Amino acid sequence: MGKIIAIANQKGGVGKTTTSINLAAALGALEKKVLLIDADPQANATSGLGIDVEAVELGTYQILEHSCTPAEAIIESSSPNVDVIPAHIDLVAIEIELVDKENREYMLKEQLQSVIDTYDYVIIDCAPSLGLLTLNALTAANSVVIPIQCEYFALEGLGKLLNTIKSVQKIHNSELDIEGLLLTMYDSRLRLSNQVVEEVQKHFNNMVFDTVIQRNIKLSEAPSFGESIINYDATSKGATNYLDLAAEIIKKNS
Repeated sequence: MGKIIAIANQKGGVGKTTTSINLAAALGALEKKVLLIDADPQANATSGLGIDVEAVELGTYQILEHSCTPAEAIIESSSPNVDVIPAHIDLVAIEIELVDKENREYMLKEQLQSVIDTYDYVIIDCAPSLGLLTLNALTAANSVVIPIQCEYFALEGLGKLLNTIKSVQKIHNSELDIEGLLLTMYDSRLRLSNQVVEEVQKHFNNMVFDTVIQRNIKLSEAPSFGESIINYDATSKGATNYLDLAAEIIKKNS
């Protein structure tokens, strides 16, 4: 049975989608079968793997409203061993549509049962909010990876997210674990970056991944070519970082 990992942080611009795409691709490169679910209405994980968002007819929205099965929405990506359930801007409406539905927090969890055995890992790219979409992802997930940007406001809002995770554990999903805190956009030349790393490691100790994702031009360029960093430039620092992260996650779960 596959492990479901949500990539979540209600702060925008911390590297959630970059991590979702490239962790999925790195796990695929390490010969794991991966399903990437785009649960963000911005649909950047979809376009970041070269899928035309405008052409998406079946995706996360249809799965959540039960008008299709996950198997019908799955698209093969250009990354080896990585399939995608894409998103479209229409996903914005799902929070309103689900609001008076019974068991609305469990829609994604229910739907994923039919495909979970096909994959080693299911990665969910969450929206930058703590709304119903993210709640569905956390209820469906076995664990959560929290990307933290190595910048001044890094820890702002983290307490709120950890409280949300606690209440999800208490009410909806007692098995939800924190897979780890992932430091992103690290620049070793900046004192601030080093201070943030020290601060996070001091506060959260063994909850922090050993792998740190460094600032890397290639990492920023890859999505505009509709490719993961592994496909775009496998020799880059960004590719090495995400392969290290994938190896760390595989080792932790073996």
